Amino acid sequence: MVFFEKAFGIKASFIHESGAYAELSTGETALAFASEELGEMNLPAGYQKNRKGSLPLGAEIVLTVDDVQAVFEKAVAKGGEALATPQEKPWGQTVAYLRDPNGVLIELAS
Repeated sequence: MVFFEKAFGIKASFIHESGAYAELSTGETALAFASEELGEMNLPAGYQKNRKGSLPLGAEIVLTVDDVQAVFEKAVAKGGEALATPQEKPWGQTVAYLRDPNGVLIELAS
């Protein structure tokens, strides 16, 4: 969560006193994060954890931004791992991909 605050300027709207759960203020929809310990408690049969050394999971967080290049550079400078630099797609949208320090896949899109 600290990465999202530093890299994208998205502020926390709620942090549980235990630190096991937090939400970022993203407008009407909350972007929430839970600790692995909370995941293990809620999903006792297990779950696929994000890891930097493994391939990204088949899900992503998409952030729509005005300047994909600038936000991408800032995110990488703040600890994100670049996967695909900003590219303009045939339909006119600019997109880039990176992973947060926990390995979560993030798409930046214009």
